[in-house]
Amino acid sequence: MSAVPVTPPPVSAEAAPAGAPAAPARPRLLYQPAEVRTGWRVLPTRIAAMCAVEIQKLRHDRTELYTRAIQPALWLLIFGETFTRLHAIPTGGLPYLDYLAPGIIAQSAMFIAIFYGIMIIWERDSGVLTKLLVTPTPRAALVAGKAFAAGVKSVIQAVVVVVLAALLGVALTWNPLKLLGVAGAVVLASAFFSCLSICIAGIVLTRDRLMGIGQAITMPLFFGSNALYPVSLMPAWLRAISKGNPLSYEVDALRGLLIGTPSHLPLDFGVLAGAAVAGIAAASALLGRLAK
Repeated sequence: MSAVPVTPPPVSAEAAPAGAPAAPARPRLLYQPAEVRTGWRVLPTRIAAMCAVEIQKLRHDRTELYTRAIQPALWLLIFGETFTRLHAIPTGGLPYLDYLAPGIIAQSAMFIAIFYGIMIIWERDSGVLTKLLVTPTPRAALVAGKAFAAGVKSVIQAVVVVVLAALLGVALTWNPLKLLGVAGAVVLASAFFSCLSICIAGIVLTRDRLMGIGQAITMPLFFGSNALYPVSLMPAWLRAISKGNPLSYEVDALRGLLIGTPSHLPLDFGVLAGAAVAGIAAASALLGRLAK
């Protein structure tokens, strides 16, 4: 019969002196506190936390989700159905309703993000923003968290519009990878527009001014894009503006992914990602001014 090896007892890092009484064993906690994340892990953690907060808000109150679905439904039902019968806008052989649906998805997502600065001003007035700024979380992480949280709300809104468009007979793709690309484009564009709103909030500092400026820029952004008609129909000056409008790149990506029209996906996603990064940097610089 072979001898059983004896396992040596664990040795602590600080050995007790000879003859000293043994230290009492620490009680085992039922709850182990979460590991404190530092460095590069702070940013994804904060972004995930902000996204979770937005989802919790929607779970508690879905009124915003229902009311915001009315406007895209009217655009598709009235504007889309009417212009489909008129055949007034050349769409390369596509029914106009199919051509319009990605533009309405981008529009509804932009309308959610462009007024996100109002929430930042509300958080400043209630003291929440000041408490967030005294935490060790970098400002860029705070802004990025809120920007991508706006993206989550926009994706939920986009799902509602996609379902509406499918019920109206729009020939959309159901390829999971393409739908994932649609969600990515919506998140990046919404992150940029929400950062634009935070920048405006950091400049004007009041909700009333932000509402006025937000309403003043949404329509030019919408009509100065390819959401309603091809860029080739625009006059030269509006075509130049459309090239600098991130909404045009979002619509181009959504149209290519959802209905298969020719698109420039690497350029579209590159511009949207660059705009989102620039927006986060600018909004982070203005966040301190907003909190004063």
